[in-house]
Amino acid sequence: MIFPSLEKTDISVFLDLAESAPVIDVRSPSEFMSGHIPGAFNIPLFDDSERETVGISYKKEGHNEAIMTGIRLSGPSMHLKLKEALGYAKNGKLLVYCWRGGMRSEAMAWLFSLGDIDTTLLEKGYKAYRNHILSSLSQKRKAIILGGMTGSSKTQILKRLKEGGQQVIDLEGLANHKGSAFGALGRPPQPSSEHFANLLFDEWRKLNRDLPVWLEDESINIGNVFMPAGFYCNMQSCPAVILLMETGKRLPRLVEEYSTYPRELLKQSVMKISKRLGGDNTRDALNAIDSGDFAKAIEIALKYYDKAYLYSIRKKKSDNLIYIDTETDDIDSNAGRILEACGKITW
Repeated sequence: MIFPSLEKTDISVFLDLAESAPVIDVRSPSEFMSGHIPGAFNIPLFDDSERETVGISYKKEGHNEAIMTGIRLSGPSMHLKLKEALGYAKNGKLLVYCWRGGMRSEAMAWLFSLGDIDTTLLEKGYKAYRNHILSSLSQKRKAIILGGMTGSSKTQILKRLKEGGQQVIDLEGLANHKGSAFGALGRPPQPSSEHFANLLFDEWRKLNRDLPVWLEDESINIGNVFMPAGFYCNMQSCPAVILLMETGKRLPRLVEEYSTYPRELLKQSVMKISKRLGGDNTRDALNAIDSGDFAKAIEIALKYYDKAYLYSIRKKKSDNLIYIDTETDDIDSNAGRILEACGKITW
């Protein structure tokens, strides 16, 4: 099934066009949920069960029978798909993609043309998009890593830096997780690792390449989300500013944040790191939560996280590290000191 008059364009032009035209992903709902171009709308040619049926038909009966099966399954709902597309179209235009830029996007583009929608297809489809973003995220760019032990208010400091005009990407915000065993509390479900990379690229590509980007120091995984390997590897070679703050300064903010969550959820989070805490510490932390002594429970967890973080710091290149000792948890004050310290970085 080929439609010679259909306009196709490469991924770079497609993304430029997407700044002003709606994007339609015509893959199945499960494919869309695993990952899609940020901002795209899903109008699937086949739902998940229909896609499976067409695939079985192709394997057992061949190309032509699979086409007939697809037409039979999708035909009754075509008018609904066109109606939905008309609702999304802007100035009579839509951008469309499927997995490899083949029959599904071509068939839907034909359908949309019946409603006088000017449709442009992504050449080689979502697969080309994924290759493009992973290649881009593997390229080295200027970046500064903000590090510090749990409870140092790194996320809030990065927010202040962004408000002051610095380029910042909130990795934990994109991952819907704060990184620790307690990081999922109060957060929406995490995206897939695939879609996290899509969201990351969507911000990454819009930043000025000549200026540094601020990122928070993270493990390769943030909760259940894994960063693209090339991107994470580049982070390890970037200069890092490490904020050193004693436990007593970090505790009040952590107690204020986490004591609001149900005790059972806090205890479940403690159990996630029970093997690393050890039996005695785990028991003491759980008992402290039961008794409402959140400061004691958090302090026990901090001993583990501080030890783990200091170990990770020792693996970084020492000539790329700038340490800042602070006696305050004031976010504005620490943001100012961090910016001042960055004057020592040479590119």
